[in-house]
Amino acid sequence: MSTTRPSRVRILPERASVSQLELYFDLVFVYAITQVTDLLGEQTTAKNVLRAVLVLSVLWWAWVGYAWLGNVVRADEGIVRIAMFAATAAAFITALTIPEAFDDLPGGLSGPVVFALGYFCIRAIHIAMFWLISGSDAQLRRQVIRWVPSVVIGTVVLLIASQTSGWVQTLLWALALVGDYLGTLFAGEGWRLRSPGHFAERHGLMVIVAIGESIVSIGVGVAHLPISWPIIVASLLGLTVSGLMWWAYFDTASLAIEQELGSAEGQRQIKLARNVYSFGHLPMIIGIVGVSLGLADVLNYVGNAHLHSLTDALYGIPLFCLYGGVALYLAALVFTKWYATGAVGTNRIAAIVAILVLIPLAAALPAMAGLGILTAILTILIAHETVRYDATRAEIRGQRD
Repeated sequence: MSTTRPSRVRILPERASVSQLELYFDLVFVYAITQVTDLLGEQTTAKNVLRAVLVLSVLWWAWVGYAWLGNVVRADEGIVRIAMFAATAAAFITALTIPEAFDDLPGGLSGPVVFALGYFCIRAIHIAMFWLISGSDAQLRRQVIRWVPSVVIGTVVLLIASQTSGWVQTLLWALALVGDYLGTLFAGEGWRLRSPGHFAERHGLMVIVAIGESIVSIGVGVAHLPISWPIIVASLLGLTVSGLMWWAYFDTASLAIEQELGSAEGQRQIKLARNVYSFGHLPMIIGIVGVSLGLADVLNYVGNAHLHSLTDALYGIPLFCLYGGVALYLAALVFTKWYATGAVGTNRIAAIVAILVLIPLAAALPAMAGLGILTAILTILIAHETVRYDATRAEIRGQRD
């Protein structure tokens, strides 16, 4: 497979790092996450939350495919480089249409149709590249063949959904995702993972991107308002929440999981990569995007004296997204670490329960106090883990060093 001819592809080295072209490709998904956050904030209704989750899930699955592709061959060499640029263009057009993914705006092209066609192009390029690189690998070629039906089902149903509206459209989106995700799950474990470190790094970078969006939401929410002490305090609390979410993932959890992925072999390694990263990281991203909406609303509550007072409580969907987003993020971390290492994060489960139980209390308190309670729970969790599991933490991080 490896050759010096520029039109050919090159196998990814075992100890490869994420290439600059892959980072360039990921920038489109940075923009897409921003678009999803904006879509989530347009209407704080359960229906709109569901639609935002569906859009994010579709985009995530498109990105995941290229994470696997870039772990087999170098994304910045030969014909794969051209394919990556083409996929970037298709992904960007798809991201542009996110505000119209369900409801077409007057004038111009049909937003739902353009979104569906853009997604189809992303997946078609991905399939073509995998078909090309599997030419000399009979087992990988058979795996691609088993996987193609799920891709076809997902994209075709999404195209059909673009011709409908209302709950029928939403249900068709859900059906497309079910077909795509379950089809991938049952297609088998005949994939290739050449560099576990590269694979873990790609997904870790996407977590950072999503957490970065939560920080951006803090700033954007008050950018048009005069600075004040309530804004400063709420901003610091929100930044602390983002930082503690980063800590919960990157301090030891991501390292322990990556070490298990690197030491696993055969089908177990593929299952870990698929179930822990491809499937297990999606709830993390969804949770972080929910937190972004909640933080933006809290800052608006404490900073916009024309619409709210400091005693107003955060309630409804924004509160659910803030508290529920953190709980979902922690739950995904508990699952992924348990699946990879067998360790049950009882302290994190306790934190999840505390967060969910305290939602009614937060709804009765000022928005700033509600954010403070959430910050306190995360602070206690991380402090407890750091002290109680100091020896384990040193061992895991020492292995990484």
